[in-house]
Amino acid sequence: MARTSDRTQQVNHYKTLRISYNAAPAEVKSAYRGLVKEYHPDCNHHLDNHDDIASINLAYEVLSNPQSRAYYDRSLGIKHSPNGASQGVKRSPSKRETHLNEDQKLDRWFKQVYEPITEMLEVILDSLDEQIDDLAADPYDDGLMEDFEDYIDECRGSYAKAQIFFRAFPNPASAAGIASYLYHCLNAISDGIEELNYFTLNFDDHHLHTGQELWRRADEMRYCAQMAMENLQTV
Repeated sequence: MARTSDRTQQVNHYKTLRISYNAAPAEVKSAYRGLVKEYHPDCNHHLDNHDDIASINLAYEVLSNPQSRAYYDRSLGIKHSPNGASQGVKRSPSKRETHLNEDQKLDRWFKQVYEPITEMLEVILDSLDEQIDDLAADPYDDGLMEDFEDYIDECRGSYAKAQIFFRAFPNPASAAGIASYLYHCLNAISDGIEELNYFTLNFDDHHLHTGQELWRRADEMRYCAQMAMENLQTV
């Protein structure tokens, strides 16, 4: 888990989209569209671009949303001048951070990573059945479908924020198992969001059922993380 976490920590969404830290929303969108076309397998059959596309999609999800972008900028230590221009990345570990013992690191990780993520997971995972029940009244009703699309957008925004919190601090060694559960939970949610979005485009129930199954897997990983955290705190 530590190796995956370290690699994820090095990802820079601005570099992924090949834009500057003060890129305007229109530049973010334009860069995303250009990269999707460049790396899409339909355009490049000879390339295995799954990881590239996933990174590009995640970067766009974070940077296209003003709130999640603000969170992300703060996590990088990016400061903006009053006119909105970026002043660059200047974050470095404080002396306090470098001298934390394992218990202090765990406490910080619990409060600043685990708790915010589990709150976001609750928002994402606990309302899908209700949303589907509402939509089932008439899947072809424009108003009901718009409500379902709004729910997917909310899930996408919460997922992007959860990813930011997940990378805020490296997980302590004692929490490696919990971090692994969260990692797989978030991956299932990411895939589930895409499946649910495909359903809104083509009304193919296969995508809806696949999305539900991915939600179930994510919920299972969330439960495992909760149990592991409770066991760790009682030791």
